[in-house]
Amino acid sequence: MAQAGALPLPLLWRDEHLVAVYKPAGWLVHRTGLDAGETRFVLQTLRDQLGQHVFPVHRLDKGTCGVLVMALHPRAARSLADAFAAQAVRKRYLALVRGWAPTRTDVDHALRPEDAAQGAAAQPARTHLARLAQLELPEASDARFAGTRASLVLAEPATGRRHQIRRHLKHIAHPIIGDATHGKGPLNRWWAARLGRTRLWLHAWQLTLPHPADGRALVLDSGLRWPAADLAPGHETPEYLRDWQALLQGLPWQQ
Repeated sequence: MAQAGALPLPLLWRDEHLVAVYKPAGWLVHRTGLDAGETRFVLQTLRDQLGQHVFPVHRLDKGTCGVLVMALHPRAARSLADAFAAQAVRKRYLALVRGWAPTRTDVDHALRPEDAAQGAAAQPARTHLARLAQLELPEASDARFAGTRASLVLAEPATGRRHQIRRHLKHIAHPIIGDATHGKGPLNRWWAARLGRTRLWLHAWQLTLPHPADGRALVLDSGLRWPAADLAPGHETPEYLRDWQALLQGLPWQQ
């Protein structure tokens, strides 16, 4: 994986107020003492790439890839941060999960901050989940079963708790494949061998937010296309999307 600064971050949108980039899996949004050995940071790389200050307004987990927005001046940063805090931003994620997830479900399950004291109060947390597709492979990942099932899930968090989607999917017994903290180790290793890569299969697909200049709804997406069959003939997938596009095109999904 390229070191910070060696490969420019793909720009998905840029104007005088904000910039949206594709955050690669494995990159931190900014420096943190919790991961002191990491060298790849979106904030510093993007600042050097654009030649100007950038202001973070939300974050993605280190293992999550996809759409990340930063403001380009303090006024826009305040407006965007307020929109995220007021839950005025629609967030849509794609996740590869264990088993056949429910067709649709709303998870309303409070979460205690993971770094909080044992007696800390849990905070309200809500996520809408919808299964987009499912599959069953004839190979067994667990000796108890003849095959291996998985689902492609659309997750729309209504609140913004740390690791919310990952924890809510674990709560309903459909953890994200590749989630080393909340998932199943043997299953993660089986899928890593099957897919040829070790990673968290969680993708920040789309953001719809009020533009800080005039409040109009701005829709930002990563460029990933589902259903994959809708891709135009001759379509060339950008390098940064190839892991996910291969997942969508290379497995026997049933919509």
